[in-house]
Amino acid sequence: MSDATAKAAAPLDEVMLAMDVVDTLRHRQDLVTRELDGVTREKQLIEKLRSVYHQQGIEVPDHILKEGVAALAESRFTYEPPAPGLGTTLARLYVGRKQWGRPLLVGLIALLALGVGYFGVWQPYQNGQAEQARLELSEGLPAQMDALYQTIYDETKVQQAANDAEALVARGKAFAAEGNRAGAESIVTQLTELRDLLRLEYALRIVNREGVQSGFWTFPEINTDATNYYVVVEAITLDGETLSLPILNEENGETETVAMWGVRVPEGVYNAVSADKQDDGIIQANLVGRKSDGFLDVQYAMPVLGGAVTRW
Repeated sequence: MSDATAKAAAPLDEVMLAMDVVDTLRHRQDLVTRELDGVTREKQLIEKLRSVYHQQGIEVPDHILKEGVAALAESRFTYEPPAPGLGTTLARLYVGRKQWGRPLLVGLIALLALGVGYFGVWQPYQNGQAEQARLELSEGLPAQMDALYQTIYDETKVQQAANDAEALVARGKAFAAEGNRAGAESIVTQLTELRDLLRLEYALRIVNREGVQSGFWTFPEINTDATNYYVVVEAITLDGETLSLPILNEENGETETVAMWGVRVPEGVYNAVSADKQDDGIIQANLVGRKSDGFLDVQYAMPVLGGAVTRW
C-alpha cells in the first residue's frame, strides 16, 4: 500500500488531531521559537506538545506530533512575502481592485465625457463660430457695404452722397481685408446713417408756442465784442411728427441728438422774426427751410449763417 493510500484511509479522528497540532504550532509560535532556537531537540518539543494536550485531556499519538514538528521544521507555516516585481505589483492591484476599480471607472467615464464634450461639441462649435466670423468679415460685411452703396447711388439726388458712400465703402473693405471687424461694422453703420439721411423729409420751422423761446442772442466766448443771433427751430415731418436729429454745437464742438436747436441767422433776420412775433404773437414766416428726399442738406428759405447750438 502506498503512502497516499494510507493517508487517504486514515481515520477521521487522526486527521482532526493532525490539523489541531498544526493549528497549535501556528498559534504557539512563541513556544516553537524558544524550543527550536535553543538546544532542545525534537523529543523535547514533542514532550511539550504532549503536555499541552494532556492538560486539555487529549491524548495525541506520537506520530501525529512528529508530523506536526516535521511540518514546522520544513517551514510549512512560515510566510515568505513574494519578491518585488511587475507580477507582484499586478497581483496586488488585482486583489485591491474593489478599492480602486470604481473610482478609476468613474474617472475614466468623466474623462471620456469631457473628451467627447470638448472634441465633439465645444471645439466644433468654436471652429464653426470662427469660420462664420471669417466669412462674415470677408464676404458678409463687404456685401452689405455694396448693397448700401447701390441704394444710396440709386436714391441720391446729389453727387456728394454717392462720393461719400464710395469713399466709405473703400475704407470699409480695407478694414475687412485687414481683419478689423469693428472698423468694418462702423463703416456699415455710417453707410446706413447716410442712406437714412437721404430718405428724410421734413420742414425746418421756427418754434412758436407758449413757454418756448423763438430766438435768442449770445456773446461768443472767442469774441465778446460780437453778437450771435439764433432762431429756435424744430424738424416737422409730412405727418406732423417732430424729429430728433444729431446737431453739431458750434460752441463746444459736440454733436447732440435734440428735438429743438438754435440756427444762427443774420441780425436782420432775427429782428424780422422778432417783429413778426410781436405783431400778433404768431410767426407767419416761420419756415426756415426744407429737407427733401434724396438730398443731404436742408434747402433754406431764409438767410442763415451755417452755425447751430444745442444749449442756450
